[in-house]
Amino acid sequence: MKLNPSETAFLTLDMQSGIIDMLKLPETFLPTMSRAITHARSINIPIIHVGVSFAPGYPELPKDWSFNPNHGFKMAKDNNMFLRGSKSTQFPEELLKEGDIVIYKYRVSAFTGNGLEMLLKSMGVRHLVLCGIATSGIVLSTVRAAYDKDFGMTILSDGCMDRDEEVHRVLTEKVFAKQANVVTSEKFIEENQ
Repeated sequence: MKLNPSETAFLTLDMQSGIIDMLKLPETFLPTMSRAITHARSINIPIIHVGVSFAPGYPELPKDWSFNPNHGFKMAKDNNMFLRGSKSTQFPEELLKEGDIVIYKYRVSAFTGNGLEMLLKSMGVRHLVLCGIATSGIVLSTVRAAYDKDFGMTILSDGCMDRDEEVHRVLTEKVFAKQANVVTSEKFIEENQ
C-alpha cells in the first residue's frame, strides 16, 4: 500500500535498551528495522519512538499492586528500571537519529499518559506505521487504541516480536489483519519508493 508521507508517521514501540536486553532478538531484527526506518526517513515520513519511563520514586505507578496485575511494571519498579534518563529508557543508536521525536508513556498503549494523539493530529497524521516489542503488549494495545481513534495503520510483521511466537503469529495474521495492513518491512519499502 503506497502511503502519503505528509499524512504518515512511523512509530517504534518500546524498542528501548531495557526491553531489548531482556529478550533474545534474532540478529537480523535491529538491522531490518533500521533499514525500514531509514527508508521512511528518506521519503520524509517522521519517526516517533515511543517508550516507557518513570520519574524517581515511580509516582506514576500504583502503591498497592493487589488490584493491578501488571507484573511488568511492578518488576520495573522493584528493579529500578525505566527511570527517566537511565540506560534502560534509551533507544538503540541504529534506530534513533537526530530529528526523530521521542515520547514516553506510563502504561502499555503508546497513547496512554502522554500527548501522542495531540502530536499526531497537529502533524496532520492519519496513518501509522507500527513496529514494536511486544506484539501482545504495546503493539496490541496501540493497534486497538489507534483503530478507535480512526488512524489507518500498517504493521510491520517482522518488526514486531513477542516471547510467544504463536501469539505473535495469531495477532499479526488473524487479529491485526482485520484492522490494519500487515506487511513485512521489505514489502513496506517496496511499496513506498
